[in-house]
Amino acid sequence: MKLLVSALEHSANVHLKSVLKELNCNYELQGIFSEELGKPIVDMQKEAIMGFSDAIKKLPFFLKLAKKMTNLAKDSDKILLIDSSGFNLPLAKKIKKKYPNKEIIYYILPQAWAWKRKRVFTLAKNIDRLLSILPFEKKYYPQNANIEYVGHPLLDQIKEYKTKLNSEDKNIVFMPGSRRGEISKLMPIFRELSSKLQGKNLILVVPKHLKDNASLYGDISVFNITYDAKEALKEADFAFICSGTATLEASIIGTPFVLAYKAKPLDYFIGSKLIKLNYIGLANIFFEQSGKESMHPELIQDEVTAQNLYNNYISYDKEKFLENSKELREYLKHGSAKEVAKVLCTQ
Repeated sequence: MKLLVSALEHSANVHLKSVLKELNCNYELQGIFSEELGKPIVDMQKEAIMGFSDAIKKLPFFLKLAKKMTNLAKDSDKILLIDSSGFNLPLAKKIKKKYPNKEIIYYILPQAWAWKRKRVFTLAKNIDRLLSILPFEKKYYPQNANIEYVGHPLLDQIKEYKTKLNSEDKNIVFMPGSRRGEISKLMPIFRELSSKLQGKNLILVVPKHLKDNASLYGDISVFNITYDAKEALKEADFAFICSGTATLEASIIGTPFVLAYKAKPLDYFIGSKLIKLNYIGLANIFFEQSGKESMHPELIQDEVTAQNLYNNYISYDKEKFLENSKELREYLKHGSAKEVAKVLCTQ
């Protein structure tokens, strides 16, 4: 099987690696992916594109890349697109128009349920197999869409969960995000909060790609530094986390936490108008979709103060959170890699 893959982001390559381990059919990989997985036409992780303006400057590069991928589709047996809808959805349309009989599979779908809901019709029209990692996602698609829930990729990666909590909090983790704006807004508040947590082992998670940019964080002398987020969450008794995948990781592992989100006022205003959601954290969104109360606190914008974070920490119902963590894992059922591999190996 000649498998044409479009995996642009680091997370997409992590999930692709899990899928490839489960494939029980012969395959030849081509397209866009990490060099550790084979010989791609490009490894996007080495392109170092930072932000929207940089992506605009690289537009000619992306147009040429899409043309290359479309040409490669001619001799491919299957096309696997992973996440990155800004590139992959237009690519799917190009391939489907030129080669209408080629099977296109989309894994980790655009979050059309959160915004741009009309995109579900474009996806249904151009994608042969829609592989969802969110149990509730199917209800937002038209009846003719070939969409199925395959499990969640984090359950492929996270194998150890908390079954009980320590009576005394010793290790407290701080995760201020991976973007400069997030870090600059949250770190002063986290430093102030640290003074209220004396006697604790305070751990700051720094993403590996920022390892050589410690100056972004300001004074971090009170923190112990780690570059392994999952390991830190596994060892943590409590965490303060910026929004993102880390909140779902903590929810699955069973580490109690408070979500702290603080954006530029204009960005938050625009986002709140475009995205029709009551929560930011994925676990809370899952619970709301199931008709349940939120799983963890969320402090947004001006609510994010050291005192508010500390108050939530002191009043936290950790046992209830641990029960909800187990319920969340049952809701997600299983990892997705095996199911995606089955789809790829099916003739």
